[in-house]
Amino acid sequence: MKSATSLLLGAALATACFLLYTSVGRDLGAWSPPAPRWAPENGGGGADRPKQELVVVKEEEVSRGVVASSDGGGGGRDDGSSSEQKGRQQRRQIVMPANKQLQHDKPQDLADLLRRAANADRTVLMTALNEAWAAPGSFLDLFLESFKHGENTAYLVNHLLIVAMDKKAFDRCNAVHPFCYWFRVEGMDFAAEQKYMKGDYLEMMWKRNRFQQTILELGYTFLFTDVDILWFRDPFPRMSPAAQVVMSSDFFVGDPDSPGNYPNGGLLYVRSCASSIGFYEHWQASRARFPGMHEQYVFDKIVKEGVPGRLGTKVQFLDTGRFGGFCQHGKDLGKIVTMHANCCVGLENKLFDLKNVLEDWKIYKRRVAAGNTTEYFSWRVPGRCIH
Repeated sequence: MKSATSLLLGAALATACFLLYTSVGRDLGAWSPPAPRWAPENGGGGADRPKQELVVVKEEEVSRGVVASSDGGGGGRDDGSSSEQKGRQQRRQIVMPANKQLQHDKPQDLADLLRRAANADRTVLMTALNEAWAAPGSFLDLFLESFKHGENTAYLVNHLLIVAMDKKAFDRCNAVHPFCYWFRVEGMDFAAEQKYMKGDYLEMMWKRNRFQQTILELGYTFLFTDVDILWFRDPFPRMSPAAQVVMSSDFFVGDPDSPGNYPNGGLLYVRSCASSIGFYEHWQASRARFPGMHEQYVFDKIVKEGVPGRLGTKVQFLDTGRFGGFCQHGKDLGKIVTMHANCCVGLENKLFDLKNVLEDWKIYKRRVAAGNTTEYFSWRVPGRCIH
């Protein structure tokens, strides 16, 4: 009897505690259980549980194929996680604005590209072009073809870096060549034909000049060539081992050391060393003294003024008898190394004459192969520009 009475008193006490607890709860406001660990910080419990977890990653991580883990884990690594954890990992998504997804391009490693393109002496052959010069059947095709028909020039293409100034030129380069670099300038479009001293021409030339300095700073020697130059012989045996800065000429006065030569930056050999980098810094800084002028004009001025002795830079010029162009060129095809479509206005005119030049070279090669080495043979002139 006493035991039954005790049980009744215990039940009554429990009921009273429960009524008191719920009364206090109503006075303090509605109570909800703690949010589960997968809920958002501002979430309202299980009813607000997201259907999928979202992981925001940096664009550079996307380019490297790296996706961050929300719980600090190792992504797809199998470390004994529960099936629930694995399910959450599979539901992760990369959140990027749609326009970023469309416009993102994997960053290029210029140093790695140079390493793969350079020869054993850390030297690269380099050219630059935009869409107008890269189109099928245009200068790029003719330029590359000339290496196939030259004397000991085919190997040069294996060390050629093509610098594209716009997306279409970059795409075209990738379709025909392994070493392509897209040189992008924020807010500028170099795709169209750049008329001499018009529109974006000046900025394009100065940006190209600064890019060349970057190549030197990375420790690589370069031989830069315009894409409207045809190559018939290997240039390096004809370069002095002591050469530092060597530029081609529109008109050659007979002395490679004379500042009286007429420079043309379309063909430029520069050895990577402290003096040549210093010269480029001086070249870039001198632009401010000649506003509105292109880099070739400023080069001519600072060479005629005299390169500062503290730089120790030796500047020389190439003989047009070997490294010729439409302005002035050698007549003997047994000596010619290059032909440049300089002193010529208009892409159609340049292309017309260069096609004839390449055909003349092929005829010359066939005659030599047939044993005809005594007959004099030279370029067909006049053309639209060549004379």
